[in-house]
Amino acid sequence: MNTSAPLPASSWLHELQDRLADLKDQHLLRVRRTVAPAGGPLLQVDGQPMLAFCSNDYLGLATHPALAAAASEAAHAYGLGSGGSPLVSGHSTANALLEHDLARFVGLPRALYFYAGYATNVGIVPALVGAGDALFSDALNHACLIDGARLSRATIHRYPHADLAALEAALASSPARRKLVVTDAVFSMDGDVADVPALLALCERYDALLLIDDAHGFGVLGGPNGQEGRGTLAHYGLTGDNASPRILYMATLGKAAGVAGAFVAGSDALVEWLLQKTRSYIFATAAPALLAKSLQASLQVMQTETWRYNHLQQLIARLKAGLAPLLLRKPWQLLPSSTPIQPLVIGSNAAALDAMEALRSRGLWVPAIRPPTVPEGTARLRIALSAAHTLLDIDRLVQALAEHAASSTEQQH
Repeated sequence: MNTSAPLPASSWLHELQDRLADLKDQHLLRVRRTVAPAGGPLLQVDGQPMLAFCSNDYLGLATHPALAAAASEAAHAYGLGSGGSPLVSGHSTANALLEHDLARFVGLPRALYFYAGYATNVGIVPALVGAGDALFSDALNHACLIDGARLSRATIHRYPHADLAALEAALASSPARRKLVVTDAVFSMDGDVADVPALLALCERYDALLLIDDAHGFGVLGGPNGQEGRGTLAHYGLTGDNASPRILYMATLGKAAGVAGAFVAGSDALVEWLLQKTRSYIFATAAPALLAKSLQASLQVMQTETWRYNHLQQLIARLKAGLAPLLLRKPWQLLPSSTPIQPLVIGSNAAALDAMEALRSRGLWVPAIRPPTVPEGTARLRIALSAAHTLLDIDRLVQALAEHAASSTEQQH
């Protein structure tokens, strides 16, 4: 028997439909698609085959057979669930080995493995600073860093994107004893790379800790001589003997690594403090061992199949060269990025959605990114490249964009 009473006419819950309609009118209503892998960069999207330029699977490892085999073997050896939090019974031998391998891979003393990237940042920031402390955040930081900052109750200083002079002024004027600078390493919507050495120099000058979120640099950036994919710190030569105790390094494992989860790495004292104080680590069920074993396999592939990094650079160069003539004729802007994130700024929300739909009708899936994810007036197509793409895939995308540009120009006239 249904005993629930209908909503009274005055209930605020009636407003939800109107608010959803407002989002639709502003071209801000998001649509969730159902996808299934169809081989390489191909996806079945709501049942339709699409060439996808929307995935953060930058190295094409998400369907790699070595990772799948490792997961299968671990499922038989360890079961499926971990059964408890890491500080109770969930820290398996597989998870412990992964932490060791991650620390060695990024050239830092110690690592701590989390079940999800968002939960990592919203947990570690409040574990590092609190009321009476000062936090300095780049204006384009990811939402999880922003939410972690708010949860910390520290005084937040939001500095303009990559503006080191503004950051220094804020650091110099802060009376707080404990200072934390937080920044993306590779910014997820622009694709640019933070100047970590300059940020570190400021942190040394003003006795601050630097937290970098390398979600989009881990597995992609690195240095020469076997340092490929080891992340933004390796890119700048800030690992191993050059590692700084002022840097706490965070990276996700569901993007270039092709699996799921995240980790933080740094000095033994920093990592031990986070193990003791991070609520999203202490009170959450640990990640299953089958993911840890898959990630160990992923690290091996990153070190052996180094052709993936060279191929990514070829794809980036092909895209830039292909779009160059189009950008001379169309008021679009390809933001300067040397990473697999290649943002094509269209302008208005409606125009970005039109471009996305035009590509979708041609069998290409490139997401339109709109406010509040990006600033007003900078709605864009976020083109995400993967080592699974071919040069011909890039040519197909460029041709489709050129056709849409020509079609939209004709309609305007």
